[in-house]
Amino acid sequence: MTKSDSFSGFTPETGEFIWDLAFHNERPWFNENKERFLRVLKEPFDALGRGTLDLLQARYPDLPLQLHISRIYRDARRLFGRGPYKDHLWFTIWSGAERSDGPAFWFEVSGAGYGYGVGFWAASAAEMAAYRRYIAEHPDEMKKLARRLERQSVFALGGEDFKRPKADVGALLNPWYNKKNVHIGAEFDFGGDLFTPELPRILADSFEWLMPYYQLFRRFRETGDENFSHRG
Repeated sequence: MTKSDSFSGFTPETGEFIWDLAFHNERPWFNENKERFLRVLKEPFDALGRGTLDLLQARYPDLPLQLHISRIYRDARRLFGRGPYKDHLWFTIWSGAERSDGPAFWFEVSGAGYGYGVGFWAASAAEMAAYRRYIAEHPDEMKKLARRLERQSVFALGGEDFKRPKADVGALLNPWYNKKNVHIGAEFDFGGDLFTPELPRILADSFEWLMPYYQLFRRFRETGDENFSHRG
């Protein structure tokens, strides 16, 4: 990445543009503000994604990491009465052949704030069954990961819970076990680190800290429910 392509920070105008787009979500307004969109949101966002990927690739040269940056345009088949443009952007970084339903690191920004973390939202029923089995069969390892998360205050465990818990595996691991999907993330108000050119390094450091959880989630992507316990 050349210096001219490097991330120099978002600005307050970035948030103003996203809010304006949310209230004027129509093609004529967007076309009139296309240059503004590129300057304050699209170009710095792309630079942030590429810069974060470059740092992670340097730290994990043996991991085939890839980057996907979301488009501002909504799928015309799925507007459901909404305007044609998204009021937030995100990028994901992942390894492996499939992006859409596998675990990934993510960063997202909207007019209200931003967040980042690691998650496995679209895990299949078989993959989540393998995940629960792993928790039950390796409680000591999972307790270490759970306590590691508890000892810090930036990231929190998230994901949709089952209405009826699958099992009681103890107070520490129950929140991990009884999930339909699982992620670990942090959320912040708009501002702060968004305005610093150090944000790619901040994200790379954060994703490096989250790597043990990403590797945990990857196991359930790469193994089937029937043979997971035999492959560890």
